[in-house]
Amino acid sequence: MKLLLSIGLTILFFYNANAQLVNIESKRMQKDSVRFALKSDLLFNYTDNNGAYILAIGSNITTQVKSKDLRKILFFIGNYNLIRSKDEDFQNSYFFHLRYNHKITDFLRLEGFIQNQNNTLLTISNRNLAGAGVRLKLVSEENTRVYFGNAYMYEIETLEDTGERLYNHRNSSYLSATYAFPKTRLDFTGTVYFQPLYRYIANHRVLSQLKAEMPLTGHLSISALYNYSYSSFSTTSESDRSSNLKLGLTFSL
Repeated sequence: MKLLLSIGLTILFFYNANAQLVNIESKRMQKDSVRFALKSDLLFNYTDNNGAYILAIGSNITTQVKSKDLRKILFFIGNYNLIRSKDEDFQNSYFFHLRYNHKITDFLRLEGFIQNQNNTLLTISNRNLAGAGVRLKLVSEENTRVYFGNAYMYEIETLEDTGERLYNHRNSSYLSATYAFPKTRLDFTGTVYFQPLYRYIANHRVLSQLKAEMPLTGHLSISALYNYSYSSFSTTSESDRSSNLKLGLTFSL
């Protein structure tokens, strides 16, 4: 067993509160022969200038457990983020995702998952979903990996303005590619998600993410992460679009 603890320090962070999709691919832990792994970070900041304060709390945990034969994986992601001032919240959200992965062959894996997320600043303030599908390993070479996944999802969404609940049957497919540059040890990952309703494909969500990470030392790495998301459904406009960029350092022990 191996325990991996990490403390993340964000150098520069641009955030748009409309982001509603989470890239699970970027959270997966590639630990082929490790049965237990854990990553966790916690950020707390409080600033008070003449009675005007800003409180920021951020916490993340990612963990997975593998069976003895390494063919079954239980994977969990959880986070909570709060940015509050005297007059309003700039961010107040949480996210939980539990996934089971069963390796059938080197090419085929079956997956099932449940998820709950809440953000009172978004058009859809709460989303609960459950789903199941397949994950295919299209390319598996020394420096390159390509995966394709497709799943059925049943989701319950709550609109912030009216409290109305939406019950949807949705398809979720993704393509994810990773390339490791051997000389620089730079890892580059690109992922695209497409999630339409079965009954009305024009109602869909798209998430595109590019991620680059490079270790500087044995315990320190630098990373860059860009997200772009689009949703054709919005109660206030024709669509929701958002993008954010993160640059940061990660310390690991």
